[in-house]
Order: sequence, then structure tokens, then C-alpha cells
Amino acid sequence: MDYARLGSSGLRVSRLALGCMSYGDPQRGDHPWTLDEDASREYYRQALDLGITFFDTANVYSMGSSEEITGRTLLSMTSRENVVIATKVHQPVGPGPNGSGLSRGAIMTQIDASLERLGTDYVDLYIIHRTDPSTPWEETLEALDDVVRAGKARYIGASSMYAWEFATALHLSDRYGWARFVSMQNHYNLAYREEEREMVPLCRAEGVGITPWSPLARGLLTRPRDTSTTRSATDRTARTRYQHDSAGTIVDAVGVIAEQRGVPRAQVALAWLLSREGVVAPIIGATKPHHLADAAAALELELTPEEVRELEAPYRTQPIQGH
Repeated sequence: MDYARLGSSGLRVSRLALGCMSYGDPQRGDHPWTLDEDASREYYRQALDLGITFFDTANVYSMGSSEEITGRTLLSMTSRENVVIATKVHQPVGPGPNGSGLSRGAIMTQIDASLERLGTDYVDLYIIHRTDPSTPWEETLEALDDVVRAGKARYIGASSMYAWEFATALHLSDRYGWARFVSMQNHYNLAYREEEREMVPLCRAEGVGITPWSPLARGLLTRPRDTSTTRSATDRTARTRYQHDSAGTIVDAVGVIAEQRGVPRAQVALAWLLSREGVVAPIIGATKPHHLADAAAALELELTPEEVRELEAPYRTQPIQGH
């Protein structure tokens, strides 16, 4: 396993993060494809054995049960200081108008609830899951700064938004001396590259580490055209993304190079993403034993310039997705 600093911060993370949205109580929330605690344990163990130290969850995943499973499982397998745990705040997790968003009240309530579910005194990275137009940036950022100063989070991160929004937040943090975002978890993969226009250059200029979500386009880049999985058949979001004309051609290009190299398609798609400037650690979802093994192998796969051109050539501009 390779390790890198998360942006310009001093926090070092594995070049792969285990995305824990796949683990939770299938009866809680709207993810019937999640693995329960017993079934998920092997993936946390495999991740640790591979040298993965970065684990990403959220308060909304399976309505908190992902955090519960992540905390119990990791802390039964390794010491707290050996892992980097990230969780998120923003999405609806409770009734009433204050059960979501990025108000001071929501942030202060949800960080304590997350820490209790995780069974830890702090998270390494506290991420805003999206923006909250109904709350001033100043209120959100000052609350996050207080969370850091209280020792409940070591660093803060952000997720999908427009580059101008992120630039505004970074400017305000600098202006008032508040804790600054060190990471951007954005929607970025071979089939969706709109982030390369503004967000990726902004992150590189500002020293913000990129930790892409959906690096395999919800499995699209791992299989031939017109094939499906249990998740793709039940995941409502997956059915609405990657419908542009070039997606199939990109999938075909991944398949050709994978066959020439004699490796799984996932390795090719991840090797491309890992080679992009600014990308620190893609968030990997794993529900089969080979998923993490393939992801780790991608760290050793170096694509030629010709292969990169073949993978990138079919892409066409598409509408913004994931904000």
C-alpha cells in the first residue's frame, strides 16, 4: 500500500479509502443491497491486511448503522490511532427542520451523535456531505472550526459542490482564521470528468486533497455494456447517471485495455484515476472479496500515454451530476 498526505495537511492516508456505505443494516435507510455486520467484517479485515488505513462513512448511511458497524469493527481489529476515520454531516437523519443541513445546531448535534455511534472521542476527518444554501457559510464554517478546536475532529473536508462555492468557503476560512477544508470528496471517474474543468484545478492550487467518490461509476466501468448487478438493479441513483452517448464507448475502451493487459477492468479504471494530479485516495466500495484486491493492484498498474489517450478520447461534455 502507498500512503500520501491529504492535500497540504500533515495527515497521511492510504492511497485507497474503504467506502463504508456498503455496510449497514439493510432494514434501515434506502440501501437494501448493504451488507450486515457479520457479512461486512471480512472487508474491514481485508482492508487492514492490505494496508488500508482510511475509512469513510457518513451519519446518513443506513441511518447511522454504517457508523456503528465501522466503529465496532475497526476498534475490535486495530488501535484507534492506526486508522483514519471520516464521517459526514448534512443529509436528513432526523425529523423536523433541524434534522439536516449545516446550521450550527445541526453540526453540533450530529458530531456528537456520530462520535457516539462510532465509539470514539474524535474523527480524523469531518466532511460536509453537500452545501446548505439555507445557512450562511460563516455560520457553517465557524461551527466546524469549533468542532475542531473542541478536539472532536482533527480536520474538515467537503464534498460535491460548484468550484465557486468551494472557493468562497476557502476564502472565508482564510479571512477569519477558521479551520480550512483539507479534502474534496467529489464525483470523478472516467465516465464523469466535469470536475476537471474547475474543481480539480482549484483543489490543486489550494492544496486540497481529492478523494473521489464513485471512482468506478457505480460499477459501470467494471463490466461489459448491458450487464447489471443487484446493486445496479436496485440503486435508483445508478439508473439516472452515465446515460450519455459516450459512456458505452468508454466502457468498451476500458475492456479492450484490460484484455490486452490481462487484468480486471476495475484495475484499469482505477489506475487512470489514481494517476490524475491531485487525486489522493479514491473511495472504494467493496461487496465481493476481489474488489479490494483489484483496487490495491491498480496502484501498481502504470498506463502508457497511448492507453490514457484511448481511455479519455471518447468522453463528451455532460450535465453536472452529484451536487
